[in-house]
Amino acid sequence: MKLGLLLMAILPIATYAQDSIAVISSDQYPNTFSSGSANIHKFDNKARRFNDWAVSVGGGGAFMTNADLTSFYDRKINWGYNAYISLDKQISHTFGLNLQYQMGKTNQQAHLDTNPLAGVGVAYTKYHQISLLGDINFSNLLRRVDNHSPFRWALHGYAGIGFQGYKTLLTDDDLLRFAPNRLPVMIDQKLGIASFFYQGGVGLKYNVSKLIDVEARVMYIISGDEEFDGGGEGRALENSLGDRINYNLINDSYTDNMMTVNLGLSFKLGKHMTHLAWHDPLQEVYYRTNILDNATTELVVCEKGDNDNDGVCDDWDRQLDTPAGARVDGSGVALDMDLDGTIDLYDKCVTDPGPPDNNGCPIAPEPSHLLDPSNEVVENINKDFEGIEFELNSDKIRPQSFDKLNHAADIIKGLNSSDQFLVIGATDTRGSAALNQTLSQKRANAVVKYLTGKGVSSGMLTAEGRGKTDLKYPECDPATKCPEWKNEANRRVYFKSK
Repeated sequence: MKLGLLLMAILPIATYAQDSIAVISSDQYPNTFSSGSANIHKFDNKARRFNDWAVSVGGGGAFMTNADLTSFYDRKINWGYNAYISLDKQISHTFGLNLQYQMGKTNQQAHLDTNPLAGVGVAYTKYHQISLLGDINFSNLLRRVDNHSPFRWALHGYAGIGFQGYKTLLTDDDLLRFAPNRLPVMIDQKLGIASFFYQGGVGLKYNVSKLIDVEARVMYIISGDEEFDGGGEGRALENSLGDRINYNLINDSYTDNMMTVNLGLSFKLGKHMTHLAWHDPLQEVYYRTNILDNATTELVVCEKGDNDNDGVCDDWDRQLDTPAGARVDGSGVALDMDLDGTIDLYDKCVTDPGPPDNNGCPIAPEPSHLLDPSNEVVENINKDFEGIEFELNSDKIRPQSFDKLNHAADIIKGLNSSDQFLVIGATDTRGSAALNQTLSQKRANAVVKYLTGKGVSSGMLTAEGRGKTDLKYPECDPATKCPEWKNEANRRVYFKSK
């Protein structure tokens, strides 16, 4: 049975090795892995950029769990101990192998119902183990590779096989009664194929520094042996007096299993700043193309170049003739903070909108006694209305728009109180017509309410919502046909004489 389990464990490893050999890419560089890049370098110790070896030590409690005699008896815990040391090799940022030696001792008890004189049987198991563990770094496996944020906690999963040797001793209250084949029961299992076991568990690691990790680990060990807990060999022992030593019949399972709970340290070996287990693969792009083995092949970022030198490739640059020195957004469009049509490079008043012929600065309003409800007055007020900002999907005006509305209120208050105007709200073409109509009306109402709160006569203003029927750029229907700045211009509130 144990040999079959061993073969089942080895077969997937052999299959994985066959697949791994298949991806080796080049006869010239047999130790090079390539995913199709022409920039291939021989992989040797000089090419390595990360530490990938470590030595781990630790220890903690050991408990016999699923067995005839267990460490948890009569609502009490019979504490055992264990200690381990391992040599760890990181294969990739998500997988590693650990060659581990562990030793320890468990203490366990059980009550033998078939022999009232026995009382409570007490046993211990001293063991030493050599095992090979696979280490899966779940935090790296499940982590987004484009996430550049530093991380110092990692969840690891372990599974592996090994061999163990152990000695057990079982005694009970009937020990003084002399009889052949009675107590104490002792087992001395030598290290070998007959002592094959397998195990699995999880660990939580914390990256203390480039040299040290701290780990809390829980492992479950399946021995496959009936005598691992000290209960003796076989399912029932009988002496010449007919006393049945049936400790192995207390639990129906034919395998005695144990659990360890450990706290350990990993000492990362090597001269590099980072260990492979804490590596973000995306950070290798620059290294592989610019540093590794003094590579001369440069990483081509912009296939079509960047003709206006604004830092945005022509492949996705929406403004290919950006003036030199202008700041741009992610799509290569020159920034215009106040949306007045004059880019920030030439705008003398970056945060206050104004006409291009005035270097982007607002024009001081004429004295109130000279104002009249002409097209020029409406145009001046609409300059203040341009770029009014609301909360997302809301009629709440953002504080940065208050200065513009205050200026518009001062102009309107200088007009004849009998003049009447429309405050019109409009949206872009995204969303349903009913939703946009409601939102535009609410935003127009909010502007009227603000202006009247600043002293404008309520009889001069009428709010009107036109939803997506009043587009400044009619060609933006649907919205996907236009760049975002045009859709943004369609979402507006403006002033109009009745």
